[in-house]
Amino acid sequence: MMASVKIDIEQDTILVGIGASPGIAIANSHLVNRARVAAVERRIAPEEVQAEIKAFDDALSTSRGQLLEVKKQALTEGLSDHLYIIDTHLLILEDQMLVGETKELIQKELVNAEGAISRTLGRLRKVFDSITDEYLRERRSDIDLVGDRIMRNLVGEVRDTLNDIEDTVIVVAHDLSPADTVQMNKEKIIGFVTDVGSRTAHTAILARSLGIPAVVGLETVTSLVPNALPMIIDGISGTVILNPSQETFREYLEKKQRYEYLEKELEAFRTLPAETRDGHHIALRANLDLSDEAAEARELGAEGIGLFRTEFLFMEHDVAPNEEEQFAVYRQVAEEMRPHPVTIRTLDVGGDKFVPEFNLCDELNPVMGLRAVRFSLKEGRLFKSQLRAILRASVYGSLRIMFPMISGVGELRACRQYLDEVKQELRDEGLAFNDSVPVGIMIETPSAVLIADLLARESDFFSVGTNDLIQYCLAIDRSNEHVAYLYEPLHPAVLRALKQVCQAAETAGIEIGMCGEMAGEQLYCVVLIALGFRELSMNATNISRLKRIMRQVSLQEVQEIFEKIIDLPTAADVNLALEDAMRKRFPELFNLSGI
Repeated sequence: MMASVKIDIEQDTILVGIGASPGIAIANSHLVNRARVAAVERRIAPEEVQAEIKAFDDALSTSRGQLLEVKKQALTEGLSDHLYIIDTHLLILEDQMLVGETKELIQKELVNAEGAISRTLGRLRKVFDSITDEYLRERRSDIDLVGDRIMRNLVGEVRDTLNDIEDTVIVVAHDLSPADTVQMNKEKIIGFVTDVGSRTAHTAILARSLGIPAVVGLETVTSLVPNALPMIIDGISGTVILNPSQETFREYLEKKQRYEYLEKELEAFRTLPAETRDGHHIALRANLDLSDEAAEARELGAEGIGLFRTEFLFMEHDVAPNEEEQFAVYRQVAEEMRPHPVTIRTLDVGGDKFVPEFNLCDELNPVMGLRAVRFSLKEGRLFKSQLRAILRASVYGSLRIMFPMISGVGELRACRQYLDEVKQELRDEGLAFNDSVPVGIMIETPSAVLIADLLARESDFFSVGTNDLIQYCLAIDRSNEHVAYLYEPLHPAVLRALKQVCQAAETAGIEIGMCGEMAGEQLYCVVLIALGFRELSMNATNISRLKRIMRQVSLQEVQEIFEKIIDLPTAADVNLALEDAMRKRFPELFNLSGI
């Protein structure tokens, strides 16, 4: 451990970041150097080109060897379900946009390997910054981490290892990679905080799986915190307390004990029915990014998959996956979750060059541009290939097809026409499929809300994508730090929009669910049940938490809570009233560490 320094931080100094992994940790800080390597670009002579390319290839080879070692360790740590995270980094090392473009810059621009990789990474970052989906946009962090690994190996800089830490500590770093997280000794590293990061970064996902409390996105924590400083991190609320007083220490020690008791209690809810106290069933399903996650979702109590994002199939390689490759993946998930339903969302990308074989131009406003179902309808061959794969896999389980970002009946009909054409092709070829596979749409545009009654007549089910719906409804960009505070799920306009969609679904007699982030939040659970949602799809780790709440309330109770908030004029008013109601109803849950 680094030498301790004199504490010159006031007692109970509070920092607020993003709670990336729940739990409370109390220990001294341990600073690690995870600052990015600064690239030094220089011009090279033509005769130096081959040497620079070889240096780049050697750095790639070293990086690959390091990640394969991490992969071995992940297996020994029982993290086989998360090997895809390390595999993602290995795939990035082979990506032709990264490797090919860097070598081309060395050859054509006559710049050294450091400068070339720095330029390539900068362009890739811009591509990812334009993505609207939060989870996908945060894959930029993987690009950064792999790029930093290559750069360190290029310049011969050795990172200090976390394996050598001997004391019980909270790690403080600018950023941590998934490899760092896998290599953490949980007996010694009981939590971590970082300057950057988000809940959807792979490092955060791994921390949650390992049960390591984490707070990220603190911006300046590494410049504020000296080594060996007593500190408390609360990964539930995203709070960090530096140099805590004895009173604060005792308070959080009690919170830690209560939290750990409640977490242990959660395990009992995995196998219990997801229903209210008076017997009304609410299907709790999982959002899925990769087929390998299906088994874990089922283990965590998921009654099927409410949202299978297919984007990652198209991001993993330089060309779009063919029909057979997609069919194998969809079949695997269908069989894993049988008899529960699996809702496969058709490709939801924009003009961000996620599918390299399609040379789409950058757009000034990709949020409003050629994305989601608009992209699929433009690229009919790609769309039909995906629909064929889904239909063929439908005989191996209970699959449902969902079209994203539908803004009108015309788009839905166009999608259904493609589906009908594909069905006829499969009949002509003598290939089996479920002719009555349910077809639904995501409600994520204001226009879809306003004509929900018309869309319901031609849909088998609705699924509300609150991430985009809230953004469009309130005219704010969630990724813009200057207006992100306006992203308010409990804004009266959002609640009224949800109410209108639920009423349209009920009138038409079709199922309605939610698959946005809002669906997995404890605070919103009773509101969504009161509105009429009977399917909530979320990160599978949240399922037991929602079960614990819904099994303690009746429909009458949730309606009474909802009636108190639906006519309040501001999101702040709604939040306060709902938090108060939930603290009174569930003091052991909502008084633990803040909502």
